[in-house]
Amino acid sequence: MKKGEDVSVKESYYIASQWQLMRRKFMKHKLAIFGGATLAIFYIIAVFCEFLSPYDISKDNSKYIYCPPQRIHFFDEKGFNLRPFVYGVEGKIDPKTWRRVYTEDKTKKFPICFFVHGDKYKLWNLFPMDVHLFGVSEATIFLFGTDELGRDLFSRNFYAARISLSIGLVGVALSFILGIILGGISGYYGGVADMIIQRTIELLICIPTIPLWMALAAALPADWPPLKVYFGIIIVLSIVGWCGLARVVRGKFLELREEDFIMAAKIAGASETRIIIRNLLPSFLSYLIVSITLAIPGMILGETALSFLGLGLRPPVVSWGVLLMEAQNIRTVALHPWLLIPGLFVILTVLTFNFLGDGLRDAADPYK
Repeated sequence: MKKGEDVSVKESYYIASQWQLMRRKFMKHKLAIFGGATLAIFYIIAVFCEFLSPYDISKDNSKYIYCPPQRIHFFDEKGFNLRPFVYGVEGKIDPKTWRRVYTEDKTKKFPICFFVHGDKYKLWNLFPMDVHLFGVSEATIFLFGTDELGRDLFSRNFYAARISLSIGLVGVALSFILGIILGGISGYYGGVADMIIQRTIELLICIPTIPLWMALAAALPADWPPLKVYFGIIIVLSIVGWCGLARVVRGKFLELREEDFIMAAKIAGASETRIIIRNLLPSFLSYLIVSITLAIPGMILGETALSFLGLGLRPPVVSWGVLLMEAQNIRTVALHPWLLIPGLFVILTVLTFNFLGDGLRDAADPYK
């Protein structure tokens, strides 16, 4: 019976479709699975950031300026507590350094509650709500500390995830469309269109990416509203992002357009649009999926760099790059290292996208 089962497993391998083989190979890549699960969590955070954040991101508190992250406790002088809690925080001015120093007041214990009522917000800017996933009553809970205005950095990092992660998706979608359309025209039709598109790509690739981004971002009017700046930054990041994909699509079209199945489609009377969409693009769809996955972290890093330099998104918009603007000097890094937490989110996001891209790249050719 066991031998028969082994034979059936081998037979299932030979009769499986390409997508089934890709899925099997991808599931064997543990880092890719970890990356995909982590990214799923990040995007869930981005979608439900209002509900998951304990405070409003614009709510400031002068009593807790540059308050360090509060620790969550399970043990007190009586022993283990099933419900986690935080101690009260007191801030005093150090007479020697004139710095505000925060200490835990262990006489005041505040349990952490779930589904608490707090600051009002609109979920997805549609549904008025005031319920948050967790919080404490009559006290504060700053898991990532606070900034120079006493605003909760845990909430601000969660809200920033929505902006930074969505810029990666929207920017790559735009560059993906441009790359496929222009690369397809260049490779399928050739001639003058091919020459113009390729010379344009070569011109854009020759210009250093960061200076080009900085120049284009600096050209955005300073009085633009946040929404216009958001889409302006996406366009700036997409201007160069489509070039590499367009060259690959051109090469694939040049390789495949003389294949027998393409000639058969032409003889059958299929239109050029149908040949491109139904025959050429699906032939290397796996590569396109991998290319998208590996391009998203580049967009996120681009937005972070521009916002960090003050040329991208600007307050009151909150992104990881905007939050990192406050950590531009050594004094801030030395005295308030928790302001660098947005950088950890950027690093983890880029790593997980690369893990996922590696797994998809290996699975894209299941016959290796």
